[in-house]
Amino acid sequence: MTDAARYQDPEVIQRVLHTSRTVAIVGLSSNVLRASHFVGFYAARHGYRVIPVNPREKEILGTRSYPSLGDVEERVDIVDVFRAPAAVPAIAREAVAIGARALWLQFGVISPEGALTAAEAGLDVVMDRCLKIEHARYIGRMHVLGFDTGVISARRGTGQA
Repeated sequence: MTDAARYQDPEVIQRVLHTSRTVAIVGLSSNVLRASHFVGFYAARHGYRVIPVNPREKEILGTRSYPSLGDVEERVDIVDVFRAPAAVPAIAREAVAIGARALWLQFGVISPEGALTAAEAGLDVVMDRCLKIEHARYIGRMHVLGFDTGVISARRGTGQA
């Protein structure tokens, strides 16, 4: 099992999504063309309290942006990370320090060290998965439409059974 696969358990993903209300997005961008902005917009639209964490921004999505997780003044359920993997161990330590319940590492953000730091402290960890896609799969419209296949792929099936 790869390091990332170890942190892609559907039961953990669903538990995190169903029991969380507040998401601090580290690396949230005000640029509407960035994936982090789209995920933040989607999460807010689906009832999550989104807290931007980006030292270069004052406000994103109409909400004050904090320079670091340690500056956030309210309880955080999920720390969703849109940063380079090298930054994750420090972010994981901050997530533990603020009492977050889960560390979520977006597509391509793979940090075995950061994941282990969070997991050993009791946080749920999801790695190399998109919060928006997983929400849509298990809770949102993809779920309603019956697309909960458990497979993420852009490849078409061969039609053979």
